[in-house]
Amino acid sequence: MTRVKRGTIARARRKTVFKFTKGFRHGRKSKYVFAKEAMLHAGAHAFRDRKTKKRNMRALWQIQINAAARQEGLSYSKFINALTKKKIGLNRKVLAKLAQDHPETFRYIVSQIK
Repeated sequence: MTRVKRGTIARARRKTVFKFTKGFRHGRKSKYVFAKEAMLHAGAHAFRDRKTKKRNMRALWQIQINAAARQEGLSYSKFINALTKKKIGLNRKVLAKLAQDHPETFRYIVSQIK
């Protein structure tokens, strides 16, 4: 059987890992074993935090809607409940954006459910 030299393939694999760890500090960017470990941890954290980001954004939208609704004399829960009963299908992201950028439109929505 002929001999196969794997230097090219191994170098390509290491190069990919170093591409991912560019900008990391100390040996985590330049030493393969540390870089690979750092890359695996970074990927796990990124996966987890993509889910956490959604959770945090929804909480922020709820706070913004609550603040705007209270200026109109409603609590957040009563406002959302009234929207559901009137079958107004706006999600929290849109409502928060309206409350922040277009308060007159938000006031109109509140007037529709009162």
